[in-house]
Amino acid sequence: MANFIRSCMVLFMLLIVQAHVKAQTPKTSIFQSLTADEMPKITMEMDFTTVKANKKTNTYFPATLTTSNGKKWDLEVKSRGKYRRKTCEFPPLKLKFKKKMLKSEGLDTLNEVKLILPCFDSDMGSDLVVKEYLIYKMFESLTQACVKVKLIKLTLIDTHTGKKYEAMAMLAEDEEETNARLKGQVVEQYGLPVDSLQMNQLALVVMFEYMIGNTDWDISMIRNVRTIRATESGKIVIIPYDFDFSGFVSAPYASPSSDSGLKSVRDRFMYTNGVEQEHLRKATKRLLSARKDFIAICRCKHLSRNDQDNIINYIESFFVKAESTQDMPTTMRATPTD
Repeated sequence: MANFIRSCMVLFMLLIVQAHVKAQTPKTSIFQSLTADEMPKITMEMDFTTVKANKKTNTYFPATLTTSNGKKWDLEVKSRGKYRRKTCEFPPLKLKFKKKMLKSEGLDTLNEVKLILPCFDSDMGSDLVVKEYLIYKMFESLTQACVKVKLIKLTLIDTHTGKKYEAMAMLAEDEEETNARLKGQVVEQYGLPVDSLQMNQLALVVMFEYMIGNTDWDISMIRNVRTIRATESGKIVIIPYDFDFSGFVSAPYASPSSDSGLKSVRDRFMYTNGVEQEHLRKATKRLLSARKDFIAICRCKHLSRNDQDNIINYIESFFVKAESTQDMPTTMRATPTD
């Protein structure tokens, strides 16, 4: 009898441990599910004519998403963003899935995903999306404190006109998912003091933005950065996103920040944000150590060889300068070959 009781107690404890482990294991999100394949093929059907006509509003419209295996998802979409929302032929979209439906599929209830469409209905529009995607992947190769994205082959069917669009696009995790993945707390506060920021991450962001020639970001105004307070340290982690105004991408509509004094996005200007040279040097060394990885990422089969060479030459101009000086300049002019 004693052995039987002991066996029951052991079994009971094992069941408790298994239940605890299961409870601690994060569920797959809809973003992770949609981006599990290397190059997902996704079809979106919606009244895109009406969505575009209402792109300056926050109105949601019904849509259907179909994956390559035939799985269909009913959802809602709305336009989002600022500049591209106003200017582009295809505005970026927010995808909103029903939480009840996600639960029934055994997925997490993180129900929002961002979709970055080409600004133009052309090969150039798709190329610009691919270039921006490569920036996200380069930064992700440095740190998990990043915005995760996936390049997709998108077929968009406008149910209003019956017209079909095919292009490269990007799915990106929403702010809430980035926060959940990093187990932090979103901070929405303008004018964050420097001493409240995680300095190594901040220095990395400063030098990375400088490397890609991006001046379209601002911590004090929380422009094109996500701010998440780390649970353990209490420091705020800066995570960059939205790189279409960078010299690396060189979108035809892009212009440098007026604060920089630059005339071309191919030139560089460094927003040091109060980061000391010591931290900037450490961040530069980290970028230098990733040089080969960056070049490998830029050798993307979805770009022409000429485009590959162009973006590699652009970041190489940063590395050549970084190797020749200990103190990074605040500005760097484009080379004649740019």
